[in-house]
Amino acid sequence: MSISAINARNQFKGTVQEIIRGPVLSEVDVQTPAGMITSVITTRSIDALDLRVGSEVLAVFKSTEVMLAKL
Repeated sequence: MSISAINARNQFKGTVQEIIRGPVLSEVDVQTPAGMITSVITTRSIDALDLRVGSEVLAVFKSTEVMLAKL
């Protein structure tokens, strides 16, 4: 499954394995069929997406960034 509103070819469905929260930025480790992907996103975004260990996400990335969309 992919999100049709995002024009990015590099998408991997995965499951959140670990969240390392910081005051402003946090790390989110996502296990995908292609391997582990780590995204650094704002802590506010983690709360807004209600991300937790076990959440299914879509890792969408370009050469300079990795974005997450909750499924």
